[in-house]
Amino acid sequence: MSVTFVTGNAGKLREVNAILGESIPLQALGLDLPELQGTPEEISKQKCLLAVAQIKGPCMVEDTALCFNALKGLPGPYIKWFLEAVHHDGLNRMLAGFDDKTAYALCIFSYTDGVGQPIHTFSGRTEGRIVPARGASGFGWDAVFEPVEGEGHGKTYGEMSKEEKNAISHRSKALALLRLHLLSKHQRGEK
Repeated sequence: MSVTFVTGNAGKLREVNAILGESIPLQALGLDLPELQGTPEEISKQKCLLAVAQIKGPCMVEDTALCFNALKGLPGPYIKWFLEAVHHDGLNRMLAGFDDKTAYALCIFSYTDGVGQPIHTFSGRTEGRIVPARGASGFGWDAVFEPVEGEGHGKTYGEMSKEEKNAISHRSKALALLRLHLLSKHQRGEK
């Protein structure tokens, strides 16, 4: 079974393939989907509905959020736009007036077998904190997100090797759930 992963980001495709390995064959397709508003789960589901209307077959979309606890979850799914506008230093300055620098990285994959089929969502979350930028930017905000001690060993995502990050990331946690769902369907003989 081949699944269309809606992304135009080659780096994201490489990371997803590295995490999934050979278990789920993916083909990537860059679709120009609108930027939606809502909760991360609502946004992911809506993107999946828009994508399947064009693909007309099994597809998945991903939405990632960086959520500051002091800001009640913002910037959340809008992190791309915040980062573009204020950069790493600005993300830190947003929390300057707060003692709480904790945050969580959230990844939601939405999957459907096709038009008219249910949309399944799979969420992965990694707890951490916002720190001054260290390491490579990677996926934009990697350099300012430091997973909790024990998971990240005091490193930001930007300081980790790809293998270290993939072992603990929000994306890998969500993909593990998606993989279980797809493999379970396959074992039951469902298409």
